Amino acid sequence: MERKIMNDFLRWKKDMNRKPLLLYGNRQIGKTYSVLAFGEKEYKTVAYINCENNYELLSIAKRENSVEKIVLRLALLVGEPILKKDTLIVFDNVNDLDIVKMVKLFGKGECDYHVIMITSLKENLVKFKGEELQYKYMFPVDFEEYLKACNQNQLIDFIKDSYKNNKPIPFHQIAMDHFQNYLMTGGLPEAIEASFHNPNFAYLNSVHQKMIDCYKRSLLFMPTLIDTTRANEVLDIMPYQFLKPNHKFQYGLMREGSRSKDYEAAIDFLSNNNFVYRCYKVSNVGMPLSKFKDKDSFKLYPSDTGILFYQLHLNQIKLLQDDKLKNILYETSIANNIVSSGYNLYYYASEGKAEVSFIVQSRLGKIVPIELVNTNLSKAKSLTLFMNKYDIHEAIRVSEENFSLKKGIKYIPIYATFCFKEYL
Repeated sequence: MERKIMNDFLRWKKDMNRKPLLLYGNRQIGKTYSVLAFGEKEYKTVAYINCENNYELLSIAKRENSVEKIVLRLALLVGEPILKKDTLIVFDNVNDLDIVKMVKLFGKGECDYHVIMITSLKENLVKFKGEELQYKYMFPVDFEEYLKACNQNQLIDFIKDSYKNNKPIPFHQIAMDHFQNYLMTGGLPEAIEASFHNPNFAYLNSVHQKMIDCYKRSLLFMPTLIDTTRANEVLDIMPYQFLKPNHKFQYGLMREGSRSKDYEAAIDFLSNNNFVYRCYKVSNVGMPLSKFKDKDSFKLYPSDTGILFYQLHLNQIKLLQDDKLKNILYETSIANNIVSSGYNLYYYASEGKAEVSFIVQSRLGKIVPIELVNTNLSKAKSLTLFMNKYDIHEAIRVSEENFSLKKGIKYIPIYATFCFKEYL
């Protein structure tokens, strides 16, 4: 499966000031596969080393402090020579600080050895930070990558052109059909491959359950058992927060008498590691948006629509027939694309009932409201009220309808939100 991150790897390889790259991102999203595919394509050899319970590697890391000696020992470990510029050295499942300190030696001064480390916990960045490293976050498969896997490159071009020019796309229903399938699989490569080759929902469900299990194993890295337990509770109850009329996260749904301070560490861990995305409420708007966020009022979105689809016990027929459940997945998909485009998540709610799904501060410094259209007409009025109140002349409405532009509002179909990264 072709991934966009391959272009980032290539730029890293050609960088005159290249340092060892620390690649991080959730489990099961294709990090190792992408790095190895890049290595096989761009290098003569790949030296792959799994750091998990690798005591021989740990011994090298603790004893050696010379790059050349480390390379000699690593060559013995992998059973083949390691060549300057022609071998990609890959350290997978990195969690040990001694191994990171060893790799940092490759980032001091000029070094012709190319090194990539892979880790799953974003919090490791704090532990591993240093000027000797470069960093890259990898997201799950987005809809553009999904369409490429479906051999729909031309459809991607049509979507991007329509997004730029606000013109209806002639293949709208085809794109919607592909997107409905993508919502069910989500961004896990294994789930996508399963949907292509095995249409059995039981197998697809097992893939998503495996991902949830991976999340929960990662929670064992939390400082205390009580925080691990509470983080598990948050993951389990999160889908049902969306079934309320107000999607704001409510501690009372966790257990009777729950308070914010009881779950603060758990939610911080889940959010900091991108297991979930936190969307803060703003009731006033200005720049920077972060100045106006209410830290006590937020929504939590899963980082994958397929996992949410599984947790809500959905099937294809139920998804297509239930507008409420469909909108939950649509809203989650928009949140995912905003985050992967490099923006923080905010939503607007006034003291009355006016609410706008998402508010983005663009790279050009503009405040851009993004509204998911549904059967609730008050939402449509909320966007108009918001634009009038803050003198905003540009907005985006997302729906199942085709592209158009009306009175400064850009209407885009739900499948086109992957374009945010390039054009927002």
